[in-house]
Amino acid sequence: MDLSLRKINEEVFIASDEIVHFGSREVDFIRGCALNNSRGRARICAHKESTDTLHEMLIGIRSDSYIRPHRHENKIESFHLVEGAADIVILKEDGDIQNIIELGPDQNFYYRLDTPKYHTLLINSPVLVIHEITNGPFNPIQSNFASFSPPEGDHSAKNYIEGLRHKVKLWKKNRFSDFK
Repeated sequence: MDLSLRKINEEVFIASDEIVHFGSREVDFIRGCALNNSRGRARICAHKESTDTLHEMLIGIRSDSYIRPHRHENKIESFHLVEGAADIVILKEDGDIQNIIELGPDQNFYYRLDTPKYHTLLINSPVLVIHEITNGPFNPIQSNFASFSPPEGDHSAKNYIEGLRHKVKLWKKNRFSDFK
């Protein structure tokens, strides 16, 4: 890999070079890290500090990783697809589906959310790799986790995701049946 990385933990690496560039080696690296750690996700941060005003990350997320539905106050986030496929599920206050943005090679490759709406990711490939951009500084209390979803690590999280996948499938089927 051409990039110098500072390892924070099994999931987070900081690019320490003055000029940061991501290529296939970095994608391979982050995919491998996501496949081989307990939470199934990893990132290379292009920004140097959590206090930076702009955060850019190359993120790998394994298909069985649980991203608890959450919303951000005073945050904008955007994803640019690098490889893989996922459904970004936008949820109403009660947990019902409001919208689904499909990311994939023959679908959308970009997504941006600039209002505080509950959202989660359902990964539809072994690993999803995205380039995420959001405003900093990082403050964990800016993420408001949905009360209708189980906490990460809870034994019911797997059932919640399976149920959400089923609802997504029905939502897509009903959406497309309107055009027949």
